[in-house]
Parts: sequence; C-alpha cells; structure tokens
Amino acid sequence: MSDSLASVKLKAEKAYNAAAESFDAEPLAFWERYGPRTIERMGLRRGAQVLDVCCGAGASALPAAQVVGPEGKVIAIDLAGELLKLGQAKAQTAGLQSLEFRRGDMTGLGFPDRHFDSVVCVFGIFFVQDMEAQVAELWRMVRPGGQLAITTWGARFWSPAYELWLEIVRRRRPDLHAAFNPWDRITTTDAVCRLLRDGGAQNVAVEAEDGYQALRTPEDFWTIALGSGLRWTIDQMGAEPAREVKQELLDRLSAGGVVRIETNVIYAIGEKQLGPL
Repeated sequence: MSDSLASVKLKAEKAYNAAAESFDAEPLAFWERYGPRTIERMGLRRGAQVLDVCCGAGASALPAAQVVGPEGKVIAIDLAGELLKLGQAKAQTAGLQSLEFRRGDMTGLGFPDRHFDSVVCVFGIFFVQDMEAQVAELWRMVRPGGQLAITTWGARFWSPAYELWLEIVRRRRPDLHAAFNPWDRITTTDAVCRLLRDGGAQNVAVEAEDGYQALRTPEDFWTIALGSGLRWTIDQMGAEPAREVKQELLDRLSAGGVVRIETNVIYAIGEKQLGPL
C-alpha cells in the first residue's frame, strides 16, 4: 500500500470514528434515506448473500438483512469501528441474526471470485483514488446473475451551505481547504455509468434523484459537519478556530435564509450476466 493511500484511509477512519457521536442525529437523516432506497432498487431475494462495503452504521446493510431474511447473509464492512458499533446495536435491536458487521478495508477484502449474489457500496466508492480498480474488485466478487450497486453524491453537494463552508475554511485555514473532492469526478449519470463500465460492470442502469435535507436552524448544518467527513477538518482546527468558523458559518446561513441543503444522489446498478465469464 502506498503512503498516500494509507494516509487517506487513516484520515477517513479517524474522521468517521469521531463523527459517530453525531452520525445518527436528526439533521443527518439522509444517511437513513438513501441506504434503503438503494436496496429497494436492487430487488434482493430472500436467502441472498450480500456484501456491503463502506457500510457506516448500517443504512443499507440493515434493510438488506431484512429482505434476505434468516436464510440469507449480509456482511457489512467499514474502517470506522465506532460506526460499526452503532450498526451492531441496531441489528441486535431489530433481531437481525443474518447481519454481521466487520472492520475491514474494501481494497483488500480477500473474498473469492463470484462469492456474493449482490455487492453494495453507498457513499464509499470515492474514498479510493482509483475508483475504476475498486469497481473491478467489487465486481469480481459478484456471482453470475448478481448485482453491484453503487450510490454516490450528485451535483451541488450540500449546496448552498457547503460552498460557504469551503469559502470560510479556505480563508481562515487554507492548509485544510480541499479545492477538489473525490466525488467531484462522478456527479453526473454519464460519469457514474462510465465508471462502472470502465470497472468491467455490465448491463449498467443509472438513475439520478434530487433531494434535500431541511435545516430547522443553521446549527443543524454544523451537526451535519460533525457527523460526516467534514469532522476531520473541524478536529484539525482546534477548539477556538473551529468555534470561529462555526460562528461565521451559522451567521451567514442565517443571513442568507438557508433552510435546507441539497442532497442529490446517483444510483447505479450493474447486473452480471449468467454463464461463464
């Protein structure tokens, strides 16, 4: 593993372990919205064997386990152990014995070829630089007749609040500002379709869905930041600079009358043809 890839993975792990404390807060309801919608589009059958990578707290793994039932199996994998704990607690409460949460890295899972009926990755494919190679890795584990489902962010990610966040961070802490986010490469249906096809996926169907998350007060967006990958940037600032960034952000959201953010997504499903490949 390259030093840069190891650094990216460590950054994601730290960010989402810290974010776990806010991950299930009401302003982050979109996690629980798009996971089930991904599963609904797949048409999973009872008894299916499913792999969910970058599973978070189980937004897609939990509904998948409900569909496949006790005859099936869902293995849910994430780097962030604190998110896995949240998912495990939810699975236990729901009595989902077929769902197993494991800490792991999607770039090196080691499962055999054609091992799963379905492989799912919701808001996770962009955590690796070589997304095409990662699609190919997930695709190889899909059985003939099975599916690979990838859900990612569409255009105008968390707009308009995210643009304000970037502007404020760039001005106050340019060393922490990211001018380019990895998901920026795949914010159109054409780009997502091309990604899956370049990764070897077949019979690819792609659908965009516009959405939004209401903000009861500007403070809700700060909660979203704390419960997401933005948490890493906040923690790197230190307490007082973070407080200043927060105050400016909330003041500008309030002055602009921002009462919701866009949460547009793109769903993509590839179906592997039957027969030898």
